[in-house]
Amino acid sequence: MTQPLSVQLYTVRDALSADLPGTLATIADIGFTNVELFGFVDRADEYAAALQQAGLVAPSGHARLLDAGEQDLERILTASVTVGLGTLIDPHVDETRWTTREDVEAIARQFNDLAPRAADHGLVLGYHNHAFEFSNRIDGTSAFEVFAGALSDDVVLELDTYWAKVGGDDPVAVLGRLGEQVRFLHVKDGDGSHDDKQQVAVGRGVMPVREIVAAAPQAQQVVELDDHDGDVVQAVRDSYAFLEGARA
Repeated sequence: MTQPLSVQLYTVRDALSADLPGTLATIADIGFTNVELFGFVDRADEYAAALQQAGLVAPSGHARLLDAGEQDLERILTASVTVGLGTLIDPHVDETRWTTREDVEAIARQFNDLAPRAADHGLVLGYHNHAFEFSNRIDGTSAFEVFAGALSDDVVLELDTYWAKVGGDDPVAVLGRLGEQVRFLHVKDGDGSHDDKQQVAVGRGVMPVREIVAAAPQAQQVVELDDHDGDVVQAVRDSYAFLEGARA
């Protein structure tokens, strides 16, 4: 069964900072029932109430886990439960740690070690990539796939398909190799460069979006624009319409 479309709320961060309930209402009006959270840890109660008011749920959310101390980690896990997450995704591990096999496998061990702790809170752990995990190659393989191969079965992946392409890999081929490990897709579009401002509504850039989503039917599709030279809410609306049309 196809999962509902989601949107990473970082996309509309400026609107959220000005009006959280109103922005969530706009997202719901577009047609979304699912969102992916960021920056929710210190506002967990506020987010929980606003999500309920808007009729939205947050199956996934982003928080920096490997950088967190013990006290902060417990706050993150507790906040994740408060807002109703099922999967807690670390969105970034420093680029300097992705250059050798030993370092990459050490990152994987950290996730593997954290997974049971998250499971005690009813949460699954995941990781989200940028471009450098793909541009860094280890014996001919991307650092991201080396990482994936070292993960335990209870840690999942969120593949940012755009950054995989920017990093020099074919996201469709990557999805074919990683299979069921990928539970979430960041679906974004643009000119394929590092310039966030060149990102556009899904379906209006260079990305083979239909092939990407067909390659990962098990994964929840999450719309994201890191930035946009225009009306970002309209770009989200257009992205939703394109992806819903692609399902028809």
